Amino acid sequence: MPNAVTLRCADADATKRFAARLATALHPGDLIILTGELGAGKTTFTQGLGAALQVRGQISSPTFIVAREHPAIGSGPNLVHVDAYRLGGLAELDALDLDSSLDEAVTVVEWGAGLAENLSDDHLEIEITRQRGNFTADDDPEAGERLIKLHPIGPRWAEVDLSGLTPDALR
Repeated sequence: MPNAVTLRCADADATKRFAARLATALHPGDLIILTGELGAGKTTFTQGLGAALQVRGQISSPTFIVAREHPAIGSGPNLVHVDAYRLGGLAELDALDLDSSLDEAVTVVEWGAGLAENLSDDHLEIEITRQRGNFTADDDPEAGERLIKLHPIGPRWAEVDLSGLTPDALR
């Protein structure tokens, strides 16, 4: 199994820049499972990813819609953005029929740990922790350093040097 990579992003903009760098390594069929507490930056990360993939539509938290598909504007893959927070289990995730678009899209599942791993043997687990420091969750959501841990799972990720994607994330 490929090694995990950990990096620090200074703020929300750095998180988006890192996601954009990661987008350069993504292919249709890639599954990303995001974990982290409320306000950690999962949707912020997905916004950076969507901008780099050049997909249509505003990327916002899909909490009440559960899943949104963002079609590619150019020749890149579509982005499927899922929020599994309100799902009651694997049966509800299966009901979303993500398997039908998995091969031709990049699929990002927020709150997907314990559920979405079954969608593909190859996936990238990303854990985001917001370093709160001297401010509270009610303060500026863009502020605060994020600790991002990448856990590549499966042979697809054995060929990807994730550590090579990290230098620009801190600038």
